Amino acid sequence: MSLDSIGAATLHPAETAALVDRHESVTATHDDEFAAAKELLPELGAHVHDDHATVGIWTPGLADHGVPADAVYLEVLTPPADTDPGETDLRAVEFDRSLVETRRAGEVTYAAVEGMVAGTRDRLGSLYQLVYEVDAADSDADPEDLPGQVGPDGLGTVQDPLADSVPFGAFAPAELYDRARLDRERDDRDYFEALGTDEERVSTSEDDGLPRVDPATSMVEIHPGTATASESLGGLADFVESVGEKQRSGESLSAFEQTFAGYDAIQLMPVEPITERSDTEGDWRDLTREGETATATVARPDKVNWGYDIVVRAFSAPAPTILESGRPDELVDFIAACHSLPNPVKVVFDVALGHADNGGLEVLPDRFFHGPGMYGQHLDYLEPMVRAHVLDLQRRKMDWGADGIRVDGAQDFRNWNPETEEMEHDDAFLAEMDAVTQEVAGTEYRPWMIYEDGRPWPRHDWELASTYRTLIDQHPHSFQWSPITFAHNKPAMLTFWASKWWRVREVADMGGNWITGVANHDTVRRGTQVDVPESWEGDPINRYLGDSAPEIIDRAYDNPATNALLHCLLPGVPMDFLNANARGPWGFIRDTDAAWNVKVVADEHNLVDWQVREEDYDDDRFFQRLKAMGFETREELDDFVKALASTVDPTDYDRETMATMLSALDLAIEPDAEDLDRFADAWMRDVADFANLANWTDDQDAERTAFNRRVREFRQDRPWLRESMRLPDAPDEEGPGIAPADAEATDRFGYRNPANGSVVYYGLRESPNGDERVLFVGNMEGAPESVTPADLVDAELDPAAFEAELVAPGVAAERETPPAVDEAVTLANGQAVVFVDAE
Repeated sequence: MSLDSIGAATLHPAETAALVDRHESVTATHDDEFAAAKELLPELGAHVHDDHATVGIWTPGLADHGVPADAVYLEVLTPPADTDPGETDLRAVEFDRSLVETRRAGEVTYAAVEGMVAGTRDRLGSLYQLVYEVDAADSDADPEDLPGQVGPDGLGTVQDPLADSVPFGAFAPAELYDRARLDRERDDRDYFEALGTDEERVSTSEDDGLPRVDPATSMVEIHPGTATASESLGGLADFVESVGEKQRSGESLSAFEQTFAGYDAIQLMPVEPITERSDTEGDWRDLTREGETATATVARPDKVNWGYDIVVRAFSAPAPTILESGRPDELVDFIAACHSLPNPVKVVFDVALGHADNGGLEVLPDRFFHGPGMYGQHLDYLEPMVRAHVLDLQRRKMDWGADGIRVDGAQDFRNWNPETEEMEHDDAFLAEMDAVTQEVAGTEYRPWMIYEDGRPWPRHDWELASTYRTLIDQHPHSFQWSPITFAHNKPAMLTFWASKWWRVREVADMGGNWITGVANHDTVRRGTQVDVPESWEGDPINRYLGDSAPEIIDRAYDNPATNALLHCLLPGVPMDFLNANARGPWGFIRDTDAAWNVKVVADEHNLVDWQVREEDYDDDRFFQRLKAMGFETREELDDFVKALASTVDPTDYDRETMATMLSALDLAIEPDAEDLDRFADAWMRDVADFANLANWTDDQDAERTAFNRRVREFRQDRPWLRESMRLPDAPDEEGPGIAPADAEATDRFGYRNPANGSVVYYGLRESPNGDERVLFVGNMEGAPESVTPADLVDAELDPAAFEAELVAPGVAAERETPPAVDEAVTLANGQAVVFVDAE
């Protein structure tokens, strides 16, 4: 196929020349490649201007393989105006097709184009990608090594890493999207325009005077795919708006709505485009070209994923899987809804740029990658253009309007040092991430910065060796996930609160810059991976939490004592998980991995014990796919998935052999290898449907959810609780969040010793100005115990001054009056009382 300019979209020669001139000027004035790349990157990608659009794409592979600049064209595919990008059913769409000449400057391909249609809330815009003739490459080039994807028509396609919208997924052409229009029309412009003038929301940055968003007081983590029946950001925005309307009108919130209330921040699990299965066609397929028209079979991706399996390409775009309308506007609408609540709620993005799924190899230049890693591919952060791309992807994603950023797995940002022959942490790059500023609604600001960093992980002793403070020490304004927040914590285990006391005490001593909380996407998942024994003999499960495994897991990650400890006593920013708040199911969900889905399900085999009650499996709403495969009862499913798990290691995960072994057993089905793949896919989608919180809205206990909301509001009324405690034996060294050695030791924190069958924590906090004291006592685990709070605390107390502010449900069931601080009160496992002395 010979390429030539065709179609209604045409090159704008003067503006294209300006792009090339700028590129050459930037590279000529910088000796440092990274500095030049950082200056170039904001102009790359696609941008909408008054009478034209500009496109710039880093294409090192084209030059490396000898593809001439004049053999590369920008292919523009403009859909009919009535095309619905939210439709998840595959259908054929005919596009108007244009081929536009390009110009190359260094390793970047540029074009300024007239005639492209910009996407908006109401219209799918022009799609675009670079195309080149495979025959134009070096004659000795292996077609499998050529950049991008090579089609049967002899054309190679190269995608834009910096796309703002990918309505048909990360492996499809990008959409030209009018982000400036969206920014102008967003409903929370006044929220951003007020940044820098609202002293309660921001502080002045340390160097350039830019406002930095202040930390939250408490936060909830939400998975958009299971939060609402619509499984979308649009549905989540509607939910937030309905809560706001009730709050403004004074209407009572439902029990489920109360699981969301009382926070001033939400951390979204990743909202980036995710990988796709390698063994099936995607949601953009069968592109056929006929001159000035082209036809493709398309659909909005309908995939199940927890969000972390990203390909990095189009990281700047929202994931179409969670856009009900297929429009990026849903992400801004959700953020605006949070900002418009009577008490505005910050939004934190979970940014997972420490690795790429292997699918990224298909849609990014080879130089993006260092090589295989634990989660797919290591990115090559030492390559200047990769380094600059990752930072600009972060900037563009955060510019949708986020208040804060949580850097997932900061310990994964590493580079190979040939001198030491080790992978070393790239703290310089993490500092670059910290330096990125945002601009929304005309306001430039610095976000609240959070790192997850468990270094020296993956060293075998990382749980013991990690300080969780490396990046706080380097960036005193930043926060880190705390030692009681990491995935290895399992509060359903008996003696958890006793054995982890030293880490909890660290939180008290120096947790002012930590994110705390025991419930999140990882901890709940790890908790359900534990074996459930049948008896007390050698049993590590805390059976004081409940009479069944589902009851135990629910109460482990949501109980009054834990919630009150984190929100009413300990410093830092407590973070909860919405699925745990609602006591809904949760597990590791993804149907996007053809190679490892079966093993992932095998690793999750205990989920049936922990999350699926007999009556749940019998419910016609749930597990329809697995039932259709032949698993008619919960017992049959449980037997099969446990047997599946037992075959993984002996067979070295050979699915043919696994199937043979399973077929010899008396199970519900006699599978072949393909059946195992189908089983894994059915499991993933059924568990995702089961975990959707819309199924559990009517199952909430009003007394429990109301108490938990009051606990969070207690924290909101006392933001000073975020600061580290002033304890008698605080560390001598000074540092962020650590009380100086000469500070008055007004606070107390300890546990009753000896335990005598129950781990009772107690603590006393005094406000900085001395006008209020808070006393907490809680039975964290074990048998019911009678304690007198005043006798536990080694401090002078006036019992008459303290009143019970928060009493866990069940504590006062047989009492006519709330407990007093100087009288005995019986606390069962998970019960607590919080007293207040307000002068």
